[in-house]
Amino acid sequence: MMCFFLLVFSFLAKAQDFIPLYPEGKIPNSKGLKRKDSIVNERIYRVATPGMYAFFPSKQENKGAAVVICPGGGYERLAYVISGIQLAKWFNILGISAFVLNYRLPNDVDLVHREQAPLQDAQRAIKYIRNNAVNWGIRPDKIGIQGSSAGGHLACLAGTAASDLVKIGDPLDSVSYRPNFMILVSPVVDMDKYAHKGSRKNLLGEQPSPQMINRYSPQLHVNKDTPICFIADAFNDNAVDPHNSLLFFQALLENQIQSCLHVFPQGGHAIALRNNPGSTELWTTLCEKWMVEMSIIPLSVNK
Repeated sequence: MMCFFLLVFSFLAKAQDFIPLYPEGKIPNSKGLKRKDSIVNERIYRVATPGMYAFFPSKQENKGAAVVICPGGGYERLAYVISGIQLAKWFNILGISAFVLNYRLPNDVDLVHREQAPLQDAQRAIKYIRNNAVNWGIRPDKIGIQGSSAGGHLACLAGTAASDLVKIGDPLDSVSYRPNFMILVSPVVDMDKYAHKGSRKNLLGEQPSPQMINRYSPQLHVNKDTPICFIADAFNDNAVDPHNSLLFFQALLENQIQSCLHVFPQGGHAIALRNNPGSTELWTTLCEKWMVEMSIIPLSVNK
């Protein structure tokens, strides 16, 4: 047992390298206020330094792909353990480099435009990884984004964004911000009829305009350049209406983006990595098979 804990501790100490996304004084959309991170009960309520925690597989198991993980939390907080670190460990087992994103939350008083900050940080994370891909043994065309709940909404925004919101006058300005694939779990998508009211309020404010609702409903912005997507949801999700997933998949289908949608009978909201009821427990296996099928990762590593 002692050996097990030492192994876990060694893994965490090595894996969780924090990488700030921006040079000091170069954070976009910021008033420059001095704040500190606020963390309570494995939830982050304020992000003063946007960045990401890097989790790398061993060189022998590295399959050359990477994923940015956007934790959920209704755009009010980041559930960085259950929908961040735990998923990162799973991706590592598959030979995929994983980066848990600490993105700024819209309620931060430091922000100039509250709704832009999460997407800016997600775009910057993709750029940063792509810029360092060679050094990390990652293929620049195999960098995806994953999100659960409101983190799924952020992942959708990153996959459908029509413009780069994060040019700050450094070498990363010329690096592509687009992910190559998306993995969504119980995602928030729509900001209109099927909106998760808490996520919409936290991101867009009390009374967003029709134009703002349209702009931040990513199913309306899917086009031929949108990356492929895997979606896992539960029929009995009483927090975020499964129509969100259906709307996004329908938009992908209409634009002939080769993707898949799995709606399981049980699982509730924010389907977990493990210990799910019934067939929902298969979602990680299906996701891995999909990544192999879509040539995101090879079936095995040549050693």
